[in-house]
Amino acid sequence: MMKFDSVVLGGGIVGVSVAVQLQRRGLKVALVDRRAPGQETSLGNGGLIQREGVYPYAFPRDLMTLVRYAGNRSTDVRYHAAAMPKLLPFLYRYWHHSRADRHAAIARAYSTLIEHCVSEHRDLIEAAGAQALLRTNGWMKVFRSGAAMEAAVAEARRWQREYGVSHEALDPAALRAAEPSLSHVLAGGVRYTDADSVSDPSGLVTAYARLFEQLGGRVLTGDAMALEPSWRVMTQDGLVQASSAVVAMGPWSGDLTARLGYALPLAVKRGYHMHYAALNGAQLSQPVLDAEAGFLITPMLRGIRLTTGVELGHRDTAKTPVQLAAVEPLAREIFPLGARRDSEPWLGCRPCTPDMMPVIGPAPKHDGLWFAFGHAHHGLTLGPITGRLIAEMMTGAPRTVDPTPFRATRF
Repeated sequence: MMKFDSVVLGGGIVGVSVAVQLQRRGLKVALVDRRAPGQETSLGNGGLIQREGVYPYAFPRDLMTLVRYAGNRSTDVRYHAAAMPKLLPFLYRYWHHSRADRHAAIARAYSTLIEHCVSEHRDLIEAAGAQALLRTNGWMKVFRSGAAMEAAVAEARRWQREYGVSHEALDPAALRAAEPSLSHVLAGGVRYTDADSVSDPSGLVTAYARLFEQLGGRVLTGDAMALEPSWRVMTQDGLVQASSAVVAMGPWSGDLTARLGYALPLAVKRGYHMHYAALNGAQLSQPVLDAEAGFLITPMLRGIRLTTGVELGHRDTAKTPVQLAAVEPLAREIFPLGARRDSEPWLGCRPCTPDMMPVIGPAPKHDGLWFAFGHAHHGLTLGPITGRLIAEMMTGAPRTVDPTPFRATRF
């Protein structure tokens, strides 16, 4: 039997960040997952560290958008009809929390995490020696119509007034100067200058995991779902016993917490990505979101990564990459993508709560059990600050952020 102060379950960006922060504070920590760090949900995101993301992604409430989504042909949101009966209670609660006044209240709490996302990542990146993966030039939304551009600029100005989030409005000439390989048909863009991005999200998680090991932590292969109270879990290297356990299993967190007696309202948003060559020496220096079509292209080590919007369905349903097929020709309209570099699309699942905020803090029914999951679109963004907050709570240190809005008992 191997004894630790804490066992962290889940090798994604959140779990690895928790493990690093606990190990930094003098605890003896084991990190347990069935795969190597960064090989599940953390492998497939757009690489954004979204300092501007103070308003989490809300459920649409205007009738025209709802009707468009109901037709199930939208490029940014698709759904599996067979999954809807089970998902409707969650979606209703999501819609409820998305009302403008409720969404604004959520943003006030959520922003307390977001404001630390860049600084906490840069701290870990420096400690891990992963500076080569970091880009500090922001990211941008681009628009095909002037009306959409005007609405986005108004939104960015509101975010700046409320939360000090900086931006630049780019007319067509400024957009071409910033990204010469983008199509001239675009009406302009909004660049969020305070944000960072990375060229290999999985590689970043791997670098943080190496830092964790350098600090004395152990990365172990095992089935985190097999955790038992008194905090034991079997690994390939033997039985682990710990005084505390942290559930940071992303979209699988609900399975384990349900087995331990918790009925948390968790669902997933599925998403796809594919890598492409760039034609004729075309280059992209930052992530670019086509805001009207609902896809993102971003430069990665493997090539240009195209990521889709949201697919609503059950977590374990087989791949149905119709959304990727729908947006690929639209992506080729704005950037000269070449051949696909992957044999098949990658599918991942974003773990979500109906109030759009993560679950961070102690489990209410068990001593020594902690939760860190439900980050939806902002898992990469919020991993390091979540790790710091969990570590501060577990060690009794002063808290960088008030954890009250993120408690499990809010549901």
